[in-house]
Amino acid sequence: MGNEKKRKNMDPVKIGLNMLSVSLLQPMDIIKVRMQLGQGSGAQIASNILKTEGGYAAFYRGLSAALLRLPLHKAVQAGSYSVIATTVTEDNRKPLSLGQKIMVNSTALTMGWAFSIPTQLAEIRMQADATFPTSKRRNYTNVFNALHRIVADEGVRVLWRGSVPEIAKQYALTTGCLSGYPPSFRYLKDSLGFGYTTSMIGACAISSFIGCALSLPFDYVKTQLQTMQPDAYGKYPYTGSFDCVRKTLKTGGLPMFYSGFRFYYFRVAALTMFF
Repeated sequence: MGNEKKRKNMDPVKIGLNMLSVSLLQPMDIIKVRMQLGQGSGAQIASNILKTEGGYAAFYRGLSAALLRLPLHKAVQAGSYSVIATTVTEDNRKPLSLGQKIMVNSTALTMGWAFSIPTQLAEIRMQADATFPTSKRRNYTNVFNALHRIVADEGVRVLWRGSVPEIAKQYALTTGCLSGYPPSFRYLKDSLGFGYTTSMIGACAISSFIGCALSLPFDYVKTQLQTMQPDAYGKYPYTGSFDCVRKTLKTGGLPMFYSGFRFYYFRVAALTMFF
């Protein structure tokens, strides 16, 4: 049971296709991050990247971290599932109950997300680096350089900065997409009479919208925490997630949490349809 789940999660062809799709959609992610940091509209950010940051290649800053995150997440998730499932049943041949499946899957997913957060921290910082003054830029060359320097300069704990909103975001996104897909598909196919493929694409679009609406506020908070830098006195702008939420509501209101929604939604919807 655990080995079958592990083989399914670690299918190299599936992981390779996932990495390809993430690579193609990476420009959407960097624009979303820059919008969350208040750098202007999507068109302004894209134009600025093309004019001042070296052309189209700049849209792929942080890609090495994004590509590392996928197999790392899947490996940890699959390994965690196998270990936890075996521990819960005490017999690898005995099927899990529904409650056990929910618990094991949730725990394994959380472990996968948690262990991949350092690569996401590196990705976000590389995507945001050009928004800072030259003297404050970190100038990471790749994900391994970023991880090494973060540990050397700031300590190991910083690798998991923003982990609370990131895990909350993943659960909100997954819950929204999974819960929204079946009723959307049935409505489009059975009530409106669309064909299977059209209903599938439409249901992906609808469920992705629900998932994005639920999860983007958490993503916004995570971006602020992972990119923040100390001032001249060594003080950070936010002490944690709740402080970030409080200050954002005070200065920009609820709409601020949905900065970059269109680009976030396009990326999530495209990935959901592809998967």
